[in-house]
Parts: sequence; C-alpha cells; structure tokens
Amino acid sequence: RPARVPSTSRFLNPYVVCFVVVAVVLILAVMTALLIHFLVFDQKSYFYHSSFQILNVNYSDELNSSATQKYRTLSGKIESMITKTFKESNLRNQFIGVHVVKLRKDGNGVIADIVMKFKFSRNNNGASMKSRIESVIQQMQNNSGNLEINLSTEITSITDQDTVIMFTQECGVCPDLMTLSEERVMGGIKAEKGDWPWQVSLQLNNIHHCGGILISNRWILSAAHCFRSHPDPHTWTATFGISTKFPTQRIRIKTILVHKNYNSATHENDIAAVQLDRGAAFTKTINRVCLPEATQNISAGSTAYVTGWGSQINGGNSVEDLQQGQVYIISNSVCNAPTSYNGAVLSGMLCAGVPQGGVDACQGDSGGPLVQQDSRRLWFLVGIVSWGDRCGLADKPGVYTRVTAYRNWITEQTGI
Repeated sequence: RPARVPSTSRFLNPYVVCFVVVAVVLILAVMTALLIHFLVFDQKSYFYHSSFQILNVNYSDELNSSATQKYRTLSGKIESMITKTFKESNLRNQFIGVHVVKLRKDGNGVIADIVMKFKFSRNNNGASMKSRIESVIQQMQNNSGNLEINLSTEITSITDQDTVIMFTQECGVCPDLMTLSEERVMGGIKAEKGDWPWQVSLQLNNIHHCGGILISNRWILSAAHCFRSHPDPHTWTATFGISTKFPTQRIRIKTILVHKNYNSATHENDIAAVQLDRGAAFTKTINRVCLPEATQNISAGSTAYVTGWGSQINGGNSVEDLQQGQVYIISNSVCNAPTSYNGAVLSGMLCAGVPQGGVDACQGDSGGPLVQQDSRRLWFLVGIVSWGDRCGLADKPGVYTRVTAYRNWITEQTGI
C-alpha cells in the first residue's frame, strides 16, 4: 500500500499562524496606502493662463460685462470646447476645469483670456507638463464647433495668487470658482469664510444696523429705509468678512444716495447707493457681485440665497456670524393673493421664501443681498432685502427690491 504521508498540523502553532496573517494584512495595507498616496495625495494643482482669438465673432459692448446673455453664451461655448478637447485627450484624468476670466476687444474680433487647472504628480517636470498641455490645445481646432479660433498664444504657468488676481477682476466669483473646485454644498445656515464675498455690514456708530452689497470697489447697494433716520454718512462705516466682531476690512462711508422717490408707507423705491471713502481691496474673500441686465428674467420657482446678520427670530437681536438661507422666487401674482400680501407687492418688488415658512430675512438683514447663480457659476444680485410681515411666516415671504427694475437708476448714480 502507499506510504502514509505524515501530518504536519501538529507543528503549526496557532500564534505563529495569527502573526503571519496579521503581518500579511499590515503589509498589504501599507502597500495600498502608499499606492493611494502616490496616485492621489502626491498630486499637486497647477494653473495655466492662455489667450486666443475668436475670429468669427465681432466685439460689441455687450461683451464688456459678464452679466449679459451674449457674454454668457460665448464664454460657455469656449469653456465647453476646451473641456471637450481635454476630456477626449490623454490628459483627461489630469484636467480639472477651465474658466473664461475675460473677453477683450481685438480690432473687430474678440480675445478670450482663460485659466485652466490640472493635477499632476509633484515629481513631474514643468516643461514636460506644459508641452503636453500645448499639444492637446493644438487639437482644439477639431473641437471648435462653430467658433473659428487662432491658437498662436502659448500657455503660461501661473501661481495661485495670480489666479486669484485674475478672478477678482470678474464679478460674482466665490473662492470655490477661483480654485476651479467642485461646487460647494449649501448646508446649514452658517456661512463659511468667503462664501458671500460681496456681503457688507453697514454699521451705525460701529454697531451693525443693515446689510449692503458690494457692486464695485467703491460702491455698495442697500435699502433706502436703512438711512431714513440716519442720513449722515459720517456716522456710518462698512465692514467686510463673515464676522461683524472681527471684520477683515473696515471703511468709512463718504456718500449716501437714497432714491428720491422712496416711499416709506408703501416701501416703493427702497434702494440706496452708498459710496465708500476709499476703494475696498479685492481678495479671495472680498469681491463684487454681478448686476443683472434690466431685461433679465427672474423665474418663479428658481432657487436664490439670502444672507445677513439679522435676528433669527422675529424681534430678536442681530448675530455676529453671517447666516445664509435658501429660498425660492415667488411670482408677484401669487405673492399678492388675499392670503398673502393682498396687492401690496408692486412691480419694483420681488418675493422669495418657502411655502411653509421658516426660512426668511429678518430684522438686521435689511439692505442685504438676494442672489442667484448662473450656468457658469457666477452670482447675480436679483433683490435687496426690503420688507415683510414679521419673519418666516407661511404665505408671508420676504419682499425684496427688484434690482432689474432699478438697473438704470444704479447706472445713473454709480456709473456701473
């Protein structure tokens, strides 16, 4: 019969087996961690600037402002063209995003200034990365759609600070867009640093009194009723940043221009332009909001955000840290229903809230912004906190000054 093979099981110590298993698991874990580190965490973001000509688009005054539909449409086409090119290239995993920071006049044509973001391993050679990007850009002729482009300008590597400087020349930009990162999630009611960089605290004798909205480095919009009892600009200061207690900038007020037809009884023409004593320094967390065109449509049901330091209950005190609330645009016809404001909402006003109540502007938020985001992630001012029946009641939404109705007035007062 076949010889019996001796069993070796009695020589396997269970402690030794356990030690070997644990060691193998640890080694695999370390190797996996190192692999993830080198593939993901050992990558660095790089920004590049480039400019190129759009040959078949004639420059017009509408391309002076990112608020116009023509600017939005052309910029969107350019960004889509560049994104498509890189997503179909061998740099699809390194390409993060692109944004048109400016459209400039070039004779009768247009020059587009763009910023692109990539992620590469830290040990990559800079010249090699640039060469690879330029090689892909040259392929853009095949993805240009109905745009005729001239790609003669080379790309330039820029620092994070250079990127911020370029973006702050444009209105309605938040830090997440400056870094070309994913869109932020609006959770909770407390704002984070830089979330709403155009938000201003207008302080009467250094105490927060009303909100304001930065529309240039020298001009702020607010509500006329904020200055009804306090018209002297020398008693006012503007502070910037999310905290009224620890502001990042503080500037005195030079001039207060209240709409001459403001009616305190009906709240009609509740708008004021406030001039700063000196220009605010634009940073990653302090920047201007975009103003809409007078013809811009504000759709009922669309999402908007209201921000401010107002009280969180009717009749309460202002808070020190900036708060935010997500609301929805409500048509004037619905807002004027007998169960709501019964005809008190005039054509120069805009309603926003939630049907069940609970999210609303309140005392201390007056003069602050109601904003919406467009398809290119730029923010536009659509309303100025004006009035309402107490705070957060069902069927009693916040009523705002409709900015589009006063677009010409704003230009007359400020030149913007």
